Amino acid sequence: MECIGRSVSLKRKSPENGDNPLFSNFSLDDLNEDLFERILSWLPTSTFFRGTSVCKRWKSVAASTSFKHACSQIPSREPWFLMVAPNLNQSVIFDTAESSWKRLNHPPLLHEESNQSCMPVASSGGLICHRKLSGDFIVSNPVTGSCSELPPLHISSQNQPLNAIVMRTASKDQLSFRIVLVFGELPNLVFKVYNSSSGCWENETALRRKVGDIDNSMEYDSTDENAVYFLSKGGIVVASSLQRSASKQYSSVVTNKDGNEIVYYLSSSGTVVACNLTRKCFFEHPRLLPVFSEYSIDVVECNGEMLIVLLSEFLETASLRVWKYDEGWHQIAAMPVANSHEWFGKKADINCVGAGNQIFVCLNSPEICTYVLCDLETNKWVELPKCCLNGEVMDFMSAFSFEPRIEASV
Repeated sequence: MECIGRSVSLKRKSPENGDNPLFSNFSLDDLNEDLFERILSWLPTSTFFRGTSVCKRWKSVAASTSFKHACSQIPSREPWFLMVAPNLNQSVIFDTAESSWKRLNHPPLLHEESNQSCMPVASSGGLICHRKLSGDFIVSNPVTGSCSELPPLHISSQNQPLNAIVMRTASKDQLSFRIVLVFGELPNLVFKVYNSSSGCWENETALRRKVGDIDNSMEYDSTDENAVYFLSKGGIVVASSLQRSASKQYSSVVTNKDGNEIVYYLSSSGTVVACNLTRKCFFEHPRLLPVFSEYSIDVVECNGEMLIVLLSEFLETASLRVWKYDEGWHQIAAMPVANSHEWFGKKADINCVGAGNQIFVCLNSPEICTYVLCDLETNKWVELPKCCLNGEVMDFMSAFSFEPRIEASV
């Protein structure tokens, strides 16, 4: 198969003089290496990798340091979604640029027997963070397969519950990242940060309750840490028989607004807790809806803002809606009732992830499993086709959003 670059000929007909020699027989091969790399850096990642398999010049570019630098200058790429299935020994992604499923080679470090049960727990930029059974972490670039094991994690109290795991990459160069963990029982919260620039975990820092915040916590049975909690029609928190995806039990997001780095996570009673790492305080948002409907809830980040996705039941139907907090909760998007009604009475679990203006939603119940992509700008909800692997339909519990960046370093 001929290289794509060789088949591109930039010719233009002159209406009066025939072929213009200035543009005649001009191809990508005529470009100098620097300009050639800059042009290739703008290609969708899948398109570029297809080219590397058939052209020596493109293949050599993939390993070029200057090409990776050119790629780092691209402000954003169409997101890929890493899918999480019960079988963790494979990497399946949904490519939004091509609206197709793809299978990636599993990173070598995650193939090791001691790491086979690593669970993806956070993502940012072009990287995925995995948590080992021991509680330590591995960071990988799913596109290149590169992996790095972080130093062991030591916390002052081993009995503190882990509430949130978030990750942030430096958007300018994709060469550095931070991982933030939030521990503790309300109101005694602490956070701990790993900084890739220093290569070590920083000391724990305590968070105080923000002045004026009301304790929104509710009584609930905490004997089952993996249960999904719903608000019953009687206004009490009850545990469902459905287990939340293990990869999303630390469901949380991070934003940076007005110089304040804020981590948001869901408490066991269903409230949204906002931890301001800059000011070292936390705040509990008021409950989203009156406590008379059962619901499944998740928190996402889109365009630097925290949003809530809520599956609720009311008036004999189910609704899936997106909410934003601005001195109160405001609905900003809703799935058409004709699509959401099928989830009524099924006690579905939703696991969501945001990417730009899009929200990827995995809806799971014992009966059906569906993946939906929501465009917040148009309020368009698209159900994705099923993923077939080796002739079998795959069921996924959750997904993590990342940008396919070959320059992202671990």
